[in-house]
Amino acid sequence: MSSLAEQPRETTRPESVVEIDVLVVGSGAAGFTAALTSAAAGLETLLVEKASYYGGTTTLSGGAIWVPNAPALARAGQWTEPEDLVTYLRAITGGEVPDELLRAAVTAGPQMMTFLEGLSPHLTFDWCAGYPDYYPSAPHGSEIGRSVEATPFDRRELGSLGAQLREPALRTPRGMWMRAVDLYDLVSLRRAWRGKQMMGRMLGRAATAAVTGRRIVTRGEALIGRLRLALRDSGTPLWLNSPVSELLIEDGVVVGAVVKQAAREVTVRTRRGVVLTTGGFDHNPEMRQEYQPFLLDHVGAGAPELTGDGIRLGQTAGADLALMDEAWWMPAIPWGGGRLGMLLVERQIAAQFTVDHQGRRFTNEAAPYNDFVHALIRAGCTTAKPAWLIIDSRAWKRNLFSTHLPLPRLPGAPVPTGAGLPPEWLESGAVRQADTWADLAHQIGVDEGVLSRTAATFNAMAAQGRDEEFHRGENAYDNYYGNARLKNPNLAPVEAPPYYAFAVVPSDLGTKGGLVIDTHARVLTPDGDPIPGLYAAGNTSASVMGRSYPGPGGTIAPAMTFAWLAGRHLAEAANDR
Repeated sequence: MSSLAEQPRETTRPESVVEIDVLVVGSGAAGFTAALTSAAAGLETLLVEKASYYGGTTTLSGGAIWVPNAPALARAGQWTEPEDLVTYLRAITGGEVPDELLRAAVTAGPQMMTFLEGLSPHLTFDWCAGYPDYYPSAPHGSEIGRSVEATPFDRRELGSLGAQLREPALRTPRGMWMRAVDLYDLVSLRRAWRGKQMMGRMLGRAATAAVTGRRIVTRGEALIGRLRLALRDSGTPLWLNSPVSELLIEDGVVVGAVVKQAAREVTVRTRRGVVLTTGGFDHNPEMRQEYQPFLLDHVGAGAPELTGDGIRLGQTAGADLALMDEAWWMPAIPWGGGRLGMLLVERQIAAQFTVDHQGRRFTNEAAPYNDFVHALIRAGCTTAKPAWLIIDSRAWKRNLFSTHLPLPRLPGAPVPTGAGLPPEWLESGAVRQADTWADLAHQIGVDEGVLSRTAATFNAMAAQGRDEEFHRGENAYDNYYGNARLKNPNLAPVEAPPYYAFAVVPSDLGTKGGLVIDTHARVLTPDGDPIPGLYAAGNTSASVMGRSYPGPGGTIAPAMTFAWLAGRHLAEAANDR
């Protein structure tokens, strides 16, 4: 039997059998955090990844981390009592999540961030100041936010490892990097001076990149890049193209796994345990159909390799499952060919409203995206029967929409540019244009009388600045990307034709259901007993946030936190083995 320490790092095939302390499966933020935690405790650790790139869905994400009391917030003098945070989470999850899991999330989260910042000089984070919780009006919700993000990162620091970092499907034109708080300024580009200043800074960043060759990235790409450098410095190996085909189980104890590498299999035996962080079942049509039959022809934004591997592995060990009908929902415009336009800031444009496939408004358009899709699903909206977000020409001219940037048309740009609606949008069939409500109703397949009445009712409420139907614009999150110059930052009449209707369908940032875990991230059986040697975190586990979403980074934060708890528990050898 060969020791992992004898294996060349990341380049050469290992022997057919190796013995280590900890095997971590999956290389998103959770996987890196678990591997770094166990390695820092002196445990011989191996991180394996199914794909040919590391980073998983984290690389494709916004990269925010909702961690109240994280060091970055403490440095800014921001502190919330942990029990107040439990109260907030209990309120938004409706009491469906055990208090001990909520308490573990809010107490261990800042400890996890302190550990990472102390572990490596590469791991640096900033507070996303001003970005509210998604439920700021809930008990102990925050109007100024409690999320952090990795500081901007130069991809060149990765050296040869940069070629193995997954490339986001969407990025701004080269060098025009942007942080979460920059988007707040940029969305006002067409109506306020601060937006024009932000665009000027972005153009300056592009010019600097052209001169210096810098490759500054932010969001999930920066987070994973920084975690990768920390892992490199720790000496912990990462094997790519190495899916786990089965767990090794002896007398009910998980003692390792079989890892496939090309045409051979490697038996990895573990002295402490296996941590599953393989993500959800985003791109497994059979599992989607089994657990989420209300979705039709669904397309999610997760990494394409996410097919529920870790969940199925856990089931073979006797794991319990929960929340399999849930996801981290996000509404999207279906551009065709699997391409999605995620709708975040667009739903807070003042002069817009959304109707279901019958032509009626059905929810607060500016609500947290998770709630908005819950409402889409309740309304029966699918890819076959989408909802429609409707704006007018004046709103188009005054706001940013989807990936479009109001720059002179730039051939070959990674996002649409130019003054008008991009021709490819109209050609996709996801956008309809009309000069009258009757014509628009005909184009989107709803009754013209119903749509006209919906528009008239909305416009009357918008003129008064009060949404009497769904209370849009009555909290800090609704207003965040809105127009502060208006009586209600989220309400203005839609009355300047032509009108544009954008198809809106349920999508997600990842599935939310999976293996049930405890406060140490141990995987549990249906009887509530820990499965010795088996841990899970991230979207492989059933979300500790239940059916809710506390704020920006509400996905990544518990993934990293419970991965850290798994690593700590493994290091303490308190795993009943």
